[in-house]
Amino acid sequence: MPDNVTSLFRGTAAHSPSMAALAREGDGTGPVDFCIPCNPYFPTPAMFDDLAGRLREIITYYPSSADTITGELCNLLQLPPQCVAMGNGSTELITWIDHLLVRESIAIPVPTFGRWTDQPMETGKRVDMFPLQESSGFALDLAQYADFIRKRGTRVAVLCNPNNPDGGFIPRQSLVQFMDSMADLDLIVIDESFLEFADAEADPSVVEDAVMRPNVIVLRSLGKNFGLHGIRFGYLVANPALAGRVRSMLPKWNLNSFAETVVFMLKDHGAEYMESLHMVRRDRLDMARQLSGLPGLTVYPSQGNFLFVRLPVGAEGTVVRDRLLTEHRILVRECGNKIGSSSRFLRLVVRPQVDVRRLVSGLEQVLYGTRRGAAVPELGTGTSYSSGTAAVDRLVSATNGAGMQGLAAQANAWPGPAAAQPAPMPMPAPAPVPSLPPAQPAPQPAAAAVSYPAPQPAAVANYPTPQPAAAAGYPNPQPAAVPNYPAPQQPAVWPAPAAAQAPAQTPGAMPGLAPAPAPVQAAAMAAGLQPVVQTGMPGLAASQGAQGGLTAAQVRGRTQPEPQPQPTGWPAAARALYNQAG
Repeated sequence: MPDNVTSLFRGTAAHSPSMAALAREGDGTGPVDFCIPCNPYFPTPAMFDDLAGRLREIITYYPSSADTITGELCNLLQLPPQCVAMGNGSTELITWIDHLLVRESIAIPVPTFGRWTDQPMETGKRVDMFPLQESSGFALDLAQYADFIRKRGTRVAVLCNPNNPDGGFIPRQSLVQFMDSMADLDLIVIDESFLEFADAEADPSVVEDAVMRPNVIVLRSLGKNFGLHGIRFGYLVANPALAGRVRSMLPKWNLNSFAETVVFMLKDHGAEYMESLHMVRRDRLDMARQLSGLPGLTVYPSQGNFLFVRLPVGAEGTVVRDRLLTEHRILVRECGNKIGSSSRFLRLVVRPQVDVRRLVSGLEQVLYGTRRGAAVPELGTGTSYSSGTAAVDRLVSATNGAGMQGLAAQANAWPGPAAAQPAPMPMPAPAPVPSLPPAQPAPQPAAAAVSYPAPQPAAVANYPTPQPAAAAGYPNPQPAAVPNYPAPQQPAVWPAPAAAQAPAQTPGAMPGLAPAPAPVQAAAMAAGLQPVVQTGMPGLAASQGAQGGLTAAQVRGRTQPEPQPQPTGWPAAARALYNQAG
């Protein structure tokens, strides 16, 4: 693939150029895609053949109205149509949520999906950014997030579960408590775009909780789960008043004929879909295991269909990305333009094992190949990645760019790659999340979050050092069992895959709406909401520069930031389908 292809990353308005653009600049075929978080196992080849056979009809004629397509989706998901609004991708729905329901301010943990920060900025809203700390594995502490919202006086709160790009997961019970404690806000949005790939809990979705609350919207993506990013379709679920307000603004034909065809096909392919999710979860474990063997590479626990990794000290993400593309025809997502991240981080989509072996081989050659061409310098040569050295990252995050006397000397004393490193930690394996533990002593204070446009000073010095232990609720894995990774044991809605030997069942009606639990008091919530700690997993060799609580929060790791990505997708299936999907 010619070198000029890499220039597309600096000229695109999205986080990465489209596959079509890459193919046009190359030899007509795209690279192996570890960038776009899409299900690689669905649709099946037979479904693609079916779609190809209908191509002339699909692109020639108008689709049915959005109400007709939404009605079929709701019939499949067993959701009331008046509680659902379908959009031409989740981006369209995020745009209308911002225009209609966000009046003055919105809070969002960062790093996260870029449209949740960029969209309200574009319309002049105050965006209160709550930084997820690298030193705690980017885990979100809901109690601290709630306290941050109260102190800032924010009116809208957003949570992505699992979060993009790190894959962090919040148990359903904790989310319900959070929603109860924030009942006075204008709006709470729970973005469940990647929840179908989670298996840490049997029933993780809060869709049923959303429809009986006055201020909650759940956003879901279809393209990601069904492997069809090119078909722009997604949906939201809320009480009829909220859903109807968004639905009333959407054009009558905002959904295309491809979306209609796929929605009406789904009822006949439930078993294949569930099997595809099973295979993605299996591949996620195997991929994490293989990547963790690379010296200095840190892999963070994920419940999405992607893994967030930190490159070894000295490796510049844009250089690694460009060399993987030009030398190995592999496309990865470098995260230097994500607020709260830096170019030392990559997001890698879960793919079949044959592709992962190619990725690992490419990374080995790019990171550690011949010393002259390796992205990781020899021990003792220091760090040189262009987003800023480890010392610069530390300085910027410690002061939010304001500067502080004496920190230059501290930067010079920052240990290089040869410093002693912590012992490798085992990769947490997905497992059912236990009920919330009893109240624990108050955690160390987190960094003060930054609001757009004026950042607040952060106290990095008190960040706790990551504990070399498995994350809460994630027991140590058994690597040998990865090939036989079992499917989650949950009630079937669509027919279960043959491997699970579960009888096919017809989706039942959505259970009646029960009264919402009484809101918990703020003090009780602060004591009861425990963070799901997800510390990173250094490679099996020494993890260079992993010690010392280095944080990338609030750091844009590039001197020339790239624009944020556009979301894609279609949400997941209804309550019962959520159960199966984990």
